[in-house]
Amino acid sequence: MNAQDLRPLVEQQLALSRRLKARIKQLEDDRSAPLAVVGLGMRFPGGITTPEQYWDFLTSDRDAVREIPEDRKGLRAVYDAQRDKPGASYVQHGCFLDNVDQFDARFFGISNREAEALDPQQRLLLETAWEAMERAGIPIRRGDRLPVGVFVGIMASEYGQRRTGQADKTEIDPYFGTGGGHCFAAGRVSYAMGFSGPAISVDTACSSSLVALHLAAQSLRQKECRYAIVGGTNLMFSGDLMISLCQSGALAPDGRCKTFTKDADGYGRGEGIGALALMRLSDAEADGHPILAVLRGTATNHDGASSGLTVPNGAAQRDVIKAALVDGRIDPTEIGMVEAHGTGTELGDPIEANALDAVLGTGAGQRSAKLCVGNVKTRIGHLEAAAGIAGVMKVVLALKHGTIPAALRDEDGALSEMIPWRDTMIDVPRAATPWPDAFDRRLAGVSAFGLSGTNAHAIFEAPEPADAPEPVAQTELVVLSARDGKALQALAQTTAARVRAQGDAGLAAVAHTLRAGRSAFACRSAVIGGSAVEIAAALDALPAEQRTKAEPARMLLRVGTDADAIAAFAASLAERFPALATGADPLEGADAASHLHRMIRPLVPRARLQRDAEFEGVALEWNGMSAPLLPNDGCRDSLLSAMAQLFEDGADLRLEFLAGPGQIRDGGLPTYPFRRERYWIDEPTDLSSAENAEEAGAEQATVAETKGEVSAFVEAELVSLLRSDEALDQGLNFLDVGGDSFIAMLLKKAVEQRYEVDLPPDLLDTALPLSQLFARIEGFVCNGQAVEEVV
Repeated sequence: MNAQDLRPLVEQQLALSRRLKARIKQLEDDRSAPLAVVGLGMRFPGGITTPEQYWDFLTSDRDAVREIPEDRKGLRAVYDAQRDKPGASYVQHGCFLDNVDQFDARFFGISNREAEALDPQQRLLLETAWEAMERAGIPIRRGDRLPVGVFVGIMASEYGQRRTGQADKTEIDPYFGTGGGHCFAAGRVSYAMGFSGPAISVDTACSSSLVALHLAAQSLRQKECRYAIVGGTNLMFSGDLMISLCQSGALAPDGRCKTFTKDADGYGRGEGIGALALMRLSDAEADGHPILAVLRGTATNHDGASSGLTVPNGAAQRDVIKAALVDGRIDPTEIGMVEAHGTGTELGDPIEANALDAVLGTGAGQRSAKLCVGNVKTRIGHLEAAAGIAGVMKVVLALKHGTIPAALRDEDGALSEMIPWRDTMIDVPRAATPWPDAFDRRLAGVSAFGLSGTNAHAIFEAPEPADAPEPVAQTELVVLSARDGKALQALAQTTAARVRAQGDAGLAAVAHTLRAGRSAFACRSAVIGGSAVEIAAALDALPAEQRTKAEPARMLLRVGTDADAIAAFAASLAERFPALATGADPLEGADAASHLHRMIRPLVPRARLQRDAEFEGVALEWNGMSAPLLPNDGCRDSLLSAMAQLFEDGADLRLEFLAGPGQIRDGGLPTYPFRRERYWIDEPTDLSSAENAEEAGAEQATVAETKGEVSAFVEAELVSLLRSDEALDQGLNFLDVGGDSFIAMLLKKAVEQRYEVDLPPDLLDTALPLSQLFARIEGFVCNGQAVEEVV
């Protein structure tokens, strides 16, 4: 073989080598792909429920430490000031949430009975997850089965002990397991919102929610899901864990974390629920979602063999930080801030400070400035399983604002003498400071170390400033919806305030987010205007009555014969709303009417094309209504008017197709105003066994033979099982009123016991209106067969 024969073979091998190198680089890039934090939802001590409130708190000198609330009787009952008393807790202060008994069960389709049994951690996770998605501008349509993964850190579920602690077990029902089991913390969010991605609850003690973040990052990078919700939760209801922690000396007597100070004597417990929404950065940028921070790297490991199961390991802490740096392809000298785990113990604080300095401080080489170390536990307590998510949210806000909040206040005392501060490149700031100009990038880390030895670290970066499209004076459509008229009016008021705050420059983003980033409920309103002032005034003037209508049975796009006018109209729509033109290029031989229908169909999925040779214009028609699109003085705005009418009339629209070129979403819009209704199991005052528990409710009635009596019993039993506070609408079906498989089983059992029958499994058709369902059951009880009417 001569050189001329070898040349093609060499060229082929070189080309193959280049392709393999490119593929390897792509795989490496995918494995460390940057992720975007796009939404936050939270309930933190001190009445903090929004990112704005959290930032105001972090930049103030307040803390949330207070006496154990009156409604936590179990925690208060075990208190004894004597430090070493067996079976008692020496702590009477901590950081607590208010109103954990309140929840909007109707919004999530949960019956009163189930809501009462639900651990408030699950309830608040539902609300904060919903808020995180809304702030991200991601609409939740349960039937769409969005590819969302849910990853939740949780380590305790004490609410259910209010029933297990009693000898009378008759109150334990099917909701006992689903209401308190750790797996249901993540699973319930996915079920309630129709998510199809992984649903994983994580318990690694105090590192749980940061480990959940790590798992979410892996899932997104492996493309198991397009979106991820990362949550952390911690509520305190039982005195048992408090006693255990006090017996080990882990808790500070005054209930305060005094991190990195000479007074450190244990940690102060705190409550909190947080949820953040994540996406791959490339997807978030392409879709115009608000990018609050970029997640660059994560890592987890374990202490391994150390001096004790619960004793931190400095080597493991150094290793997990290094691994996160490698994952994020970050140089340690670039990190400007770390949110430390920092529980405020004499043993743990020096180990962590030395590990941070060894990797990110003096051990990193030549730094431009000292590493700032913060710790929010000094302000809101140690949130245990939710501590990591609270630290992440603090870092996200610090990166966004370019400010490092104070880690300690002057009154918090001197720094620990166990840490050689002068020999380190670490600073614990006593006041909020601007991010040092010495750094080219804003990068920060977050640490969380579990009591069981599982460690986690994550690294975040401030996002690049987004290039907002130039504001254009044009008509905008703003849509709002809610479950009821009261919530709709409340939402209209808060939205009007946001519109005024954003002004004309932000009006397009507000309108687009409400159209593309919110779920559509039955109670609806739509307003159209050309300025922020006009839109806000219209929102303020919305009437209080409900506007609830059923989906139109039939929608038509009626198109006339003027092909030139129709083509010009289609072109004007494509110019303003490019998404309508995607995939709707004129087909060879297709006429103007077919082309326009292909543009309108994604926006109004059920609209059918109707040609009319005696009609010169274009119109959308439904329920006897006709909205002309052409001719019209402002033909592009006529489409918005038609969409406003259709939206209020209950149509299933995909208004995201009304996006302008490069349109971004507003992450600061108000979230849904959940109802505040009480669902609560009181703590038992007498744990003695109930006498003759079997006699409760055991009296049996005679079989009813009169038409209507069985139906009345079934209805009353269903009301009781649902714990409904109002009569049931018999035009709704079983699922609509909050029924589920457990309620169906209990209802079936109640009927069988009362009337001594065996109901067929398929008799309880949950898709039937209640009136028909009751009639079927009565027919079987009285006649031995299911009939719609009892004769």
